[in-house]
Amino acid sequence: MRYLTFALAKGRLAKKSMALFEKIGITCEEMKDPSTRKLIFTNEELGLRFFLAKPGDVPTYVEYGVADIGVVGKDTLLEEERNLYEVLDLKFGACRMCVCGPESAGELLKKNEIIRVASKYPNIAKNYFKNKKNQSVEIIKLNGSVELAPIVGLSDVIVDIVETGSTLKENGLQVLEEVCPLSARIVVNQVSLKMEHERIKKFLMDVNEALKAE
Repeated sequence: MRYLTFALAKGRLAKKSMALFEKIGITCEEMKDPSTRKLIFTNEELGLRFFLAKPGDVPTYVEYGVADIGVVGKDTLLEEERNLYEVLDLKFGACRMCVCGPESAGELLKKNEIIRVASKYPNIAKNYFKNKKNQSVEIIKLNGSVELAPIVGLSDVIVDIVETGSTLKENGLQVLEEVCPLSARIVVNQVSLKMEHERIKKFLMDVNEALKAE
């Protein structure tokens, strides 16, 4: 039996995923060792293999079939635009992708004039303003604290993930528009779904039942 391989987004998402999987009998003890430097973990008995990856890389591993199944945030899926199946919403890691800025920027969003938008998610920002608002924007890609951009005048607004909104508030910013809700999703390689249909189908049904029981 070939391994069924999982790519998990490092950090909280991987821990929450494995806690959920344990409820359906999928365990991997060696992943629990905090001192380990291993990159690939296996459960020989169940024929499963796991590896941890940066969130942005998970959809790539799944699209190219290196992993059969991935767990990653919806924000990453929207940004990466990879060719794979999104099959299940795990509900955890829930937050929102929003357009944020100072209150005064709300007026700019109502006019059809070019504004500058800073974001770690240029594709999400571009698609939102083009497809949902039909508004021309200049996208500025940033990697760090995007809240800084409108404060120092680099951009008019930002597109970013909002959980509690406290960071925005502390910096004189607010949510101006909601782009979309976000949460952790299970994705599957398109070929794997055909080749390993029964195993993947059972896994998804078991996870779904565990989510309902919570």
